[in-house]
Amino acid sequence: MDQAKDYVGKEISIGAWVTNKRSSGKIAFLQLRDGTNFFQGIVLKNEVGEELFDTAKSLTQETSIIVKGIVQEDTRSKLGYELLITGIEVVGESHDYPITPKEHGTDFLMDHRHLWLRSSKQHAIMKIRNEIIRATYEFFNKEGFMKVDPPILTGSAPEGTTELFHTKYFDEEAYLSQSGQLYMEAAAMAFGKVFSFGPTFRAEKSKTRRHLIEFWMIEPEMAFMHQEQSLEVQEKYVAYLVQSVLDNCDLFLDTLERDKELLKKYTQLPYDRISYDDAVALLIENGFDDIVWGDDFGSPHETFIANQSDKPVFILNYPKAIKPFYMKEHPERTDVVLCADMIAPEGYGEIIGGSEREVDYDRLSQQIEKFGLSTEDYSWYLDLRKYGSVPHSGFGLGLERMVTWISGTEHIRESIPFPRLLNRIYP
Repeated sequence: MDQAKDYVGKEISIGAWVTNKRSSGKIAFLQLRDGTNFFQGIVLKNEVGEELFDTAKSLTQETSIIVKGIVQEDTRSKLGYELLITGIEVVGESHDYPITPKEHGTDFLMDHRHLWLRSSKQHAIMKIRNEIIRATYEFFNKEGFMKVDPPILTGSAPEGTTELFHTKYFDEEAYLSQSGQLYMEAAAMAFGKVFSFGPTFRAEKSKTRRHLIEFWMIEPEMAFMHQEQSLEVQEKYVAYLVQSVLDNCDLFLDTLERDKELLKKYTQLPYDRISYDDAVALLIENGFDDIVWGDDFGSPHETFIANQSDKPVFILNYPKAIKPFYMKEHPERTDVVLCADMIAPEGYGEIIGGSEREVDYDRLSQQIEKFGLSTEDYSWYLDLRKYGSVPHSGFGLGLERMVTWISGTEHIRESIPFPRLLNRIYP
Protein backbone atom coordinates (compact mmCIF):
# COMPACT_ATOMS: atom_id res chain seq x y z
CA MET A 1 0.00 0.00 0.00
CA ASP A 2 3.01 2.32 -0.14
CA GLN A 3 1.97 3.06 -3.74
CA ALA A 4 -1.73 3.54 -2.97
CA LYS A 5 -1.74 7.12 -4.30
CA ASP A 6 -1.08 5.77 -7.80
CA TYR A 7 -4.12 3.48 -7.71
CA VAL A 8 -6.97 5.64 -6.37
CA GLY A 9 -10.26 4.49 -7.88
CA LYS A 10 -8.69 1.32 -9.29
CA GLU A 11 -9.19 -2.27 -8.20
CA ILE A 12 -6.06 -3.98 -6.92
CA SER A 13 -5.12 -7.38 -5.54
CA ILE A 14 -2.70 -7.52 -2.63
CA GLY A 15 -1.35 -10.02 -0.12
CA ALA A 16 -1.92 -9.03 3.50
CA TRP A 17 -2.31 -10.21 7.08
CA VAL A 18 -5.22 -9.42 9.39
CA THR A 19 -4.09 -7.51 12.49
CA ASN A 20 -7.55 -6.79 13.91
CA LYS A 21 -11.20 -6.46 12.92
CA ARG A 22 -14.57 -5.17 14.06
CA SER A 23 -17.97 -5.47 12.46
CA SER A 24 -21.62 -4.55 12.74
CA GLY A 25 -24.58 -6.06 10.96
CA LYS A 26 -23.80 -4.44 7.63
CA ILE A 27 -20.15 -3.39 7.62
CA ALA A 28 -16.83 -4.97 8.62
CA PHE A 29 -13.59 -3.08 9.22
CA LEU A 30 -10.43 -5.10 8.69
CA GLN A 31 -7.11 -3.78 9.95
CA LEU A 32 -4.53 -5.13 7.52
CA ARG A 33 -0.81 -5.00 6.87
CA ASP A 34 1.04 -5.92 3.70
CA GLY A 35 4.62 -5.58 4.98
CA THR A 36 5.02 -2.04 3.69
CA ASN A 37 2.38 -0.43 5.88
CA PHE A 38 -0.81 -0.80 7.91
CA PHE A 39 -4.16 0.04 6.31
CA GLN A 40 -7.90 -0.48 6.64
CA GLY A 41 -10.15 -2.59 4.48
CA ILE A 42 -13.93 -2.07 4.47
CA VAL A 43 -16.42 -4.81 3.60
CA LEU A 44 -20.00 -3.68 2.83
CA LYS A 45 -22.47 -6.55 3.16
CA ASN A 46 -24.97 -5.09 0.69
CA GLU A 47 -22.29 -4.90 -2.02
CA VAL A 48 -20.38 -8.15 -1.56
CA GLY A 49 -23.11 -10.55 -0.41
CA GLU A 50 -23.56 -12.70 2.67
CA GLU A 51 -20.89 -15.33 1.95
CA LEU A 52 -17.98 -12.88 1.52
CA PHE A 53 -19.22 -10.80 4.46
CA ASP A 54 -19.25 -13.89 6.69
CA THR A 55 -15.73 -14.74 5.55
CA ALA A 56 -14.57 -11.27 6.53
CA LYS A 57 -16.22 -11.52 9.95
CA SER A 58 -14.63 -14.92 10.63
CA LEU A 59 -11.03 -13.85 9.90
CA THR A 60 -8.71 -14.29 12.87
CA GLN A 61 -5.63 -12.30 13.90
CA GLU A 62 -2.65 -12.87 11.58
CA THR A 63 -4.58 -14.93 9.03
CA SER A 64 -2.98 -14.30 5.64
CA ILE A 65 -5.21 -13.38 2.73
CA ILE A 66 -5.24 -12.22 -0.85
CA VAL A 67 -7.61 -9.28 -0.83
CA LYS A 68 -9.14 -7.48 -3.80
CA GLY A 69 -10.55 -4.02 -3.54
CA ILE A 70 -10.82 -0.48 -4.81
CA VAL A 71 -8.34 2.05 -3.39
CA GLN A 72 -10.10 5.07 -1.88
CA GLU A 73 -8.80 8.24 -0.32
CA ASP A 74 -9.46 8.44 3.43
CA THR A 75 -8.47 11.66 5.20
CA ARG A 76 -9.10 10.08 8.62
CA SER A 77 -6.40 7.45 8.03
CA LYS A 78 -2.73 8.21 8.74
CA LEU A 79 -1.94 6.45 5.49
CA GLY A 80 -4.52 8.56 3.69
CA TYR A 81 -6.08 5.61 1.85
CA GLU A 82 -8.26 2.59 2.52
CA LEU A 83 -9.47 -0.41 0.54
CA LEU A 84 -13.11 -1.03 -0.36
CA ILE A 85 -12.95 -4.81 -0.42
CA THR A 86 -14.53 -6.78 -3.26
CA GLY A 87 -12.92 -10.18 -2.68
CA ILE A 88 -11.06 -12.23 -0.04
CA GLU A 89 -9.06 -15.43 -0.49
CA VAL A 90 -7.73 -17.06 2.68
CA VAL A 91 -4.13 -18.22 2.18
CA GLY A 92 -3.06 -19.34 5.64
CA GLU A 93 -5.25 -19.54 8.73
CA SER A 94 -3.99 -18.36 12.11
CA HIS A 95 -5.41 -19.62 15.39
CA ASP A 96 -4.58 -18.56 18.96
CA TYR A 97 -2.00 -15.98 17.92
CA PRO A 98 0.03 -15.45 21.11
CA ILE A 99 0.50 -11.65 20.88
CA THR A 100 -2.96 -10.20 21.34
CA PRO A 101 -3.91 -6.48 21.51
CA LYS A 102 -3.63 -6.65 25.33
CA GLU A 103 -0.47 -5.71 27.27
CA HIS A 104 2.32 -8.29 27.41
CA GLY A 105 5.50 -8.38 29.52
CA THR A 106 8.91 -7.71 27.97
CA ASP A 107 10.20 -11.26 28.50
CA PHE A 108 7.13 -12.68 26.80
CA LEU A 109 7.52 -10.31 23.84
CA MET A 110 11.24 -11.07 23.55
CA ASP A 111 10.52 -14.81 23.59
CA HIS A 112 8.15 -14.14 20.69
CA ARG A 113 10.39 -11.66 18.88
CA HIS A 114 9.83 -13.54 15.62
CA LEU A 115 6.15 -12.52 15.88
CA TRP A 116 6.55 -9.23 17.75
CA LEU A 117 8.23 -7.78 14.66
CA ARG A 118 4.78 -7.75 13.04
CA SER A 119 3.38 -5.15 15.46
CA SER A 120 2.97 -1.56 14.31
CA LYS A 121 5.60 -0.04 16.61
CA GLN A 122 8.24 -2.69 15.90
CA HIS A 123 7.45 -2.38 12.21
CA ALA A 124 7.97 1.41 12.43
CA ILE A 125 11.32 1.04 14.22
CA MET A 126 12.58 -1.43 11.61
CA LYS A 127 11.45 0.88 8.81
CA ILE A 128 13.43 3.72 10.38
CA ARG A 129 16.42 1.40 10.75
CA ASN A 130 16.16 0.55 7.05
CA GLU A 131 16.02 4.24 6.13
CA ILE A 132 19.15 4.96 8.19
CA ILE A 133 20.94 2.13 6.36
CA ARG A 134 19.79 3.42 2.97
CA ALA A 135 20.78 7.00 3.80
CA THR A 136 24.19 5.86 5.09
CA TYR A 137 25.13 4.38 1.73
CA GLU A 138 23.74 7.44 -0.03
CA PHE A 139 25.70 9.87 2.15
CA PHE A 140 29.06 8.15 1.83
CA ASN A 141 28.64 7.57 -1.90
CA LYS A 142 27.88 11.28 -2.36
CA GLU A 143 30.92 12.20 -0.25
CA GLY A 144 33.28 10.07 -2.34
CA PHE A 145 33.81 7.18 0.07
CA MET A 146 34.38 3.58 -0.99
CA LYS A 147 32.87 0.71 1.00
CA VAL A 148 35.40 -1.85 2.22
CA ASP A 149 34.49 -4.97 4.20
CA PRO A 150 36.86 -5.82 7.08
CA PRO A 151 37.07 -9.39 8.40
CA ILE A 152 34.81 -10.62 11.19
CA LEU A 153 37.37 -13.15 12.41
CA THR A 154 40.56 -11.47 13.60
CA GLY A 155 43.80 -12.61 15.17
CA SER A 156 44.17 -9.55 17.40
CA ALA A 157 42.05 -7.03 19.25
CA PRO A 158 42.10 -3.26 18.58
CA GLU A 159 40.94 -2.45 22.12
CA GLY A 160 42.23 -5.43 24.13
CA THR A 161 40.87 -8.97 24.46
CA THR A 162 38.92 -8.75 27.72
CA GLU A 163 35.58 -8.13 26.03
CA LEU A 164 35.98 -10.31 22.96
CA PHE A 165 34.53 -13.66 21.97
CA HIS A 166 37.39 -16.12 21.65
CA THR A 167 37.34 -18.95 19.14
CA LYS A 168 39.76 -21.40 17.56
CA TYR A 169 40.82 -20.73 13.98
CA PHE A 170 42.08 -24.20 13.12
CA ASP A 171 45.30 -24.31 15.18
CA GLU A 172 45.42 -20.56 15.89
CA GLU A 173 43.65 -18.24 18.33
CA ALA A 174 41.02 -15.91 16.91
CA TYR A 175 38.35 -13.46 18.03
CA LEU A 176 35.06 -12.16 16.71
CA SER A 177 35.66 -8.60 15.63
CA GLN A 178 34.87 -5.76 18.01
CA SER A 179 35.75 -3.17 15.36
CA GLY A 180 36.89 -3.05 11.76
CA GLN A 181 38.83 0.14 12.35
CA LEU A 182 42.42 -1.09 12.04
CA TYR A 183 41.63 -2.72 8.74
CA MET A 184 39.88 0.44 7.58
CA GLU A 185 43.07 2.37 8.24
CA ALA A 186 44.84 0.04 5.83
CA ALA A 187 42.03 0.55 3.32
CA ALA A 188 42.25 4.34 3.68
CA MET A 189 45.92 4.20 2.75
CA ALA A 190 44.87 2.42 -0.45
CA PHE A 191 41.64 4.25 -1.37
CA GLY A 192 41.66 7.58 0.48
CA LYS A 193 38.17 7.71 2.01
CA VAL A 194 36.51 4.44 2.99
CA PHE A 195 33.77 3.12 5.21
CA SER A 196 32.69 -0.26 6.51
CA PHE A 197 29.24 -1.39 7.57
CA GLY A 198 29.09 -4.70 9.34
CA PRO A 199 28.44 -6.72 12.48
CA THR A 200 30.63 -6.36 15.55
CA PHE A 201 30.67 -8.25 18.84
CA ARG A 202 31.37 -7.31 22.46
CA ALA A 203 31.51 -9.87 25.24
CA GLU A 204 30.82 -7.14 27.77
CA LYS A 205 28.56 -8.42 30.52
CA SER A 206 26.30 -5.40 30.52
CA LYS A 207 22.55 -5.29 31.03
CA THR A 208 21.98 -1.59 30.36
CA ARG A 209 19.43 -0.32 27.87
CA ARG A 210 22.30 0.93 25.67
CA HIS A 211 24.23 -2.32 25.15
CA LEU A 212 23.97 -5.27 22.80
CA ILE A 213 26.29 -8.26 22.41
CA GLU A 214 26.01 -8.22 18.61
CA PHE A 215 25.47 -4.94 16.80
CA TRP A 216 26.24 -3.14 13.54
CA MET A 217 28.84 -0.43 13.11
CA ILE A 218 29.51 2.15 10.42
CA GLU A 219 33.24 2.93 10.49
CA PRO A 220 34.63 5.55 8.09
CA GLU A 221 38.35 6.22 7.83
CA MET A 222 39.87 9.17 5.99
CA ALA A 223 43.45 9.69 4.79
CA PHE A 224 44.99 13.18 4.83
CA MET A 225 42.46 14.28 7.42
CA HIS A 226 42.88 15.74 10.88
CA GLN A 227 40.45 15.39 13.76
CA GLU A 228 38.79 18.77 13.26
CA GLN A 229 37.85 17.89 9.67
CA SER A 230 36.59 14.50 10.84
CA LEU A 231 34.23 16.16 13.32
CA GLU A 232 32.70 18.12 10.45
CA VAL A 233 32.09 14.88 8.53
CA GLN A 234 30.54 13.30 11.63
CA GLU A 235 28.02 16.05 12.32
CA LYS A 236 27.16 16.35 8.65
CA TYR A 237 26.53 12.58 8.48
CA VAL A 238 24.32 12.47 11.59
CA ALA A 239 22.29 15.50 10.45
CA TYR A 240 21.87 13.81 7.06
CA LEU A 241 20.49 10.65 8.68
CA VAL A 242 18.01 12.60 10.82
CA GLN A 243 16.82 14.60 7.82
CA SER A 244 16.42 11.45 5.73
CA VAL A 245 14.19 9.88 8.39
CA LEU A 246 12.13 13.08 8.61
CA ASP A 247 11.76 13.12 4.82
CA ASN A 248 10.94 9.45 4.30
CA CYS A 249 9.50 8.01 7.53
CA ASP A 250 6.79 10.49 8.47
CA LEU A 251 4.10 7.87 9.13
CA PHE A 252 6.44 5.68 11.13
CA LEU A 253 7.51 8.60 13.33
CA ASP A 254 3.81 9.28 13.94
CA THR A 255 3.26 5.64 14.90
CA LEU A 256 6.02 5.99 17.49
CA GLU A 257 4.68 9.40 18.60
CA ARG A 258 8.13 10.88 17.98
CA ASP A 259 8.48 14.66 18.33
CA LYS A 260 9.42 15.69 14.79
CA GLU A 261 10.03 19.32 15.73
CA LEU A 262 12.66 18.10 18.16
CA LEU A 263 14.26 15.97 15.45
CA LYS A 264 14.42 19.00 13.14
CA LYS A 265 16.67 20.76 15.66
CA TYR A 266 19.18 17.94 15.29
CA THR A 267 19.70 18.81 11.61
CA GLN A 268 21.03 22.27 12.45
CA LEU A 269 24.82 22.52 12.28
CA PRO A 270 27.29 22.92 13.83
CA TYR A 271 26.84 20.77 16.93
CA ASP A 272 28.14 22.07 20.25
CA ARG A 273 31.55 21.06 21.59
CA ILE A 274 33.04 20.83 25.06
CA SER A 275 36.45 19.59 26.15
CA TYR A 276 36.77 16.70 28.55
CA ASP A 277 38.43 19.09 31.01
CA ASP A 278 35.49 21.50 30.90
CA ALA A 279 32.99 18.65 31.06
CA VAL A 280 34.54 17.35 34.29
CA ALA A 281 34.52 20.87 35.76
CA LEU A 282 30.88 21.32 34.73
CA LEU A 283 29.88 18.06 36.42
CA ILE A 284 31.70 18.88 39.64
CA GLU A 285 30.13 22.34 39.74
CA ASN A 286 26.72 20.71 39.48
CA GLY A 287 27.06 18.25 42.31
CA PHE A 288 28.52 15.18 40.63
CA ASP A 289 30.86 14.23 43.45
CA ASP A 290 31.55 10.79 41.96
CA ILE A 291 33.67 12.13 39.10
CA VAL A 292 37.34 13.12 39.07
CA TRP A 293 39.64 13.99 36.18
CA GLY A 294 40.76 10.75 34.54
CA ASP A 295 37.45 8.92 34.95
CA ASP A 296 35.35 7.85 32.01
CA PHE A 297 31.82 9.22 31.93
CA GLY A 298 28.82 7.10 32.84
CA SER A 299 25.27 7.46 31.61
CA PRO A 300 24.20 10.12 34.17
CA HIS A 301 27.26 12.23 33.32
CA GLU A 302 26.70 12.02 29.57
CA THR A 303 23.02 12.83 29.97
CA PHE A 304 23.74 15.93 32.05
CA ILE A 305 26.35 17.20 29.60
CA ALA A 306 24.03 16.59 26.64
CA ASN A 307 21.17 18.38 28.38
CA GLN A 308 23.14 21.62 28.23
CA SER A 309 22.37 21.72 24.50
CA ASP A 310 19.36 21.03 22.28
CA LYS A 311 21.56 19.21 19.74
CA PRO A 312 24.15 16.45 19.90
CA VAL A 313 27.36 17.43 21.72
CA PHE A 314 30.99 16.52 21.05
CA ILE A 315 33.14 15.83 24.13
CA LEU A 316 36.73 16.42 23.02
CA ASN A 317 40.16 15.13 24.04
CA TYR A 318 39.77 12.45 26.70
CA PRO A 319 42.63 11.31 28.95
CA LYS A 320 45.14 9.14 27.16
CA ALA A 321 44.96 6.48 29.88
CA ILE A 322 41.30 5.60 29.24
CA LYS A 323 41.45 5.47 25.42
CA PRO A 324 42.81 2.85 22.98
CA PHE A 325 46.47 2.68 21.96
CA TYR A 326 46.01 3.93 18.40
CA MET A 327 44.78 7.46 19.23
CA LYS A 328 47.11 10.38 18.50
CA GLU A 329 48.49 12.31 21.42
CA HIS A 330 47.45 15.96 21.67
CA PRO A 331 50.25 18.11 20.15
CA GLU A 332 50.39 20.38 23.21
CA ARG A 333 49.72 17.85 25.98
CA THR A 334 50.91 14.36 26.84
CA ASP A 335 47.93 13.45 29.04
CA VAL A 336 45.10 13.64 26.47
CA VAL A 337 44.49 12.39 22.93
CA LEU A 338 42.85 13.90 19.85
CA CYS A 339 39.51 12.19 20.09
CA ALA A 340 35.82 12.92 20.51
CA ASP A 341 32.60 11.20 21.51
CA MET A 342 29.32 12.49 20.13
CA ILE A 343 26.61 12.40 22.80
CA ALA A 344 22.99 12.33 21.69
CA PRO A 345 20.34 14.46 23.42
CA GLU A 346 17.44 13.13 25.50
CA GLY A 347 19.60 10.73 27.50
CA TYR A 348 20.57 8.44 24.61
CA GLY A 349 24.30 8.64 25.30
CA GLU A 350 27.25 8.10 23.00
CA ILE A 351 26.44 7.42 19.36
CA ILE A 352 29.86 8.10 17.83
CA GLY A 353 33.41 7.59 19.00
CA GLY A 354 36.33 8.77 16.89
CA SER A 355 39.87 10.10 16.85
CA GLU A 356 42.88 11.10 14.85
CA ARG A 357 45.23 8.11 14.62
CA GLU A 358 48.86 7.94 15.68
CA VAL A 359 51.10 8.06 12.59
CA ASP A 360 54.58 7.83 14.13
CA TYR A 361 55.99 4.30 13.99
CA ASP A 362 58.05 4.50 17.19
CA ARG A 363 55.32 6.09 19.32
CA LEU A 364 52.76 3.57 18.09
CA SER A 365 55.13 0.68 18.83
CA GLN A 366 55.60 2.00 22.36
CA GLN A 367 51.86 2.29 22.86
CA ILE A 368 51.26 -1.27 21.67
CA GLU A 369 53.83 -2.56 24.16
CA LYS A 370 52.47 -0.33 26.93
CA PHE A 371 49.01 -1.84 26.45
CA GLY A 372 50.48 -5.33 26.79
CA LEU A 373 49.83 -6.22 23.16
CA SER A 374 52.07 -8.14 20.78
CA THR A 375 54.03 -6.07 18.25
CA GLU A 376 54.24 -9.22 16.14
CA ASP A 377 50.43 -9.45 15.96
CA TYR A 378 50.31 -5.80 14.94
CA SER A 379 53.25 -5.80 12.56
CA TRP A 380 50.95 -5.32 9.58
CA TYR A 381 49.33 -2.33 11.33
CA LEU A 382 52.75 -0.84 12.06
CA ASP A 383 53.65 -1.26 8.38
CA LEU A 384 51.11 1.45 7.61
CA ARG A 385 53.42 3.85 9.48
CA LYS A 386 56.50 2.70 7.51
CA TYR A 387 55.32 3.07 3.95
CA GLY A 388 53.95 6.53 3.25
CA SER A 389 52.29 7.36 6.57
CA VAL A 390 49.87 10.29 6.46
CA PRO A 391 47.60 12.06 8.96
CA HIS A 392 44.31 10.18 9.10
CA SER A 393 41.18 10.14 11.22
CA GLY A 394 38.07 8.04 11.59
CA PHE A 395 35.08 7.22 13.71
CA GLY A 396 32.51 4.56 14.45
CA LEU A 397 28.75 5.03 14.67
CA GLY A 398 26.63 2.35 16.32
CA LEU A 399 23.62 1.71 14.10
CA GLU A 400 21.36 0.45 16.88
CA ARG A 401 22.09 3.42 19.13
CA MET A 402 21.28 5.71 16.23
CA VAL A 403 18.00 3.88 15.55
CA THR A 404 17.10 3.97 19.25
CA TRP A 405 17.69 7.71 19.46
CA ILE A 406 16.00 8.81 16.24
CA SER A 407 12.96 6.58 16.80
CA GLY A 408 12.68 7.63 20.45
CA THR A 409 12.77 4.01 21.61
CA GLU A 410 13.45 3.36 25.27
CA HIS A 411 15.61 0.24 24.95
CA ILE A 412 18.21 -0.69 22.34
CA ARG A 413 16.89 -4.26 22.16
CA GLU A 414 14.02 -3.03 19.96
CA SER A 415 16.36 -1.41 17.43
CA ILE A 416 17.60 -4.67 15.87
CA PRO A 417 15.45 -7.47 14.44
CA PHE A 418 16.79 -10.25 16.68
CA PRO A 419 18.75 -8.82 19.64
CA ARG A 420 21.57 -10.69 21.30
CA LEU A 421 21.68 -9.77 24.99
CA LEU A 422 23.63 -11.01 27.99
CA ASN A 423 21.07 -13.70 28.81
CA ARG A 424 19.33 -14.03 25.47
CA ILE A 425 20.21 -15.84 22.27
CA TYR A 426 16.65 -17.02 21.46
CA PRO A 427 14.99 -16.77 19.02
